[in-house]
Amino acid sequence: MAKKPRVKVPAKAKKGEIVQIKTLTSHVMETGTRKDEQGNPIPRNIIHTFSVTFNGKEVLKADMHPGVAANPYFAFYTRAMESGTFEFTWTDDSGQVLTASKQMTVE
Repeated sequence: MAKKPRVKVPAKAKKGEIVQIKTLTSHVMETGTRKDEQGNPIPRNIIHTFSVTFNGKEVLKADMHPGVAANPYFAFYTRAMESGTFEFTWTDDSGQVLTASKQMTVE
């Protein structure tokens, strides 16, 4: 899986403000339908789950399927109500788990 995901979270926000969160991770997202040069099937290996929590509460969970492009990019909005930490988790078919975290201060 990726070396390190790119995550963009505003460092500061005003209480009640709607903020955009962006993530990008490198992954081949092999669908399992292609064959190698010898004609053997290439095993499926996709990121099947992406989840985001804020202060331990789930704010986003995405179950992905083979139709998702390589290097998945997610952008979503949330309302800033309190300071805390976003935790991002990507899990792929091979069992690898990639995590990242970012803090946001609400004024």
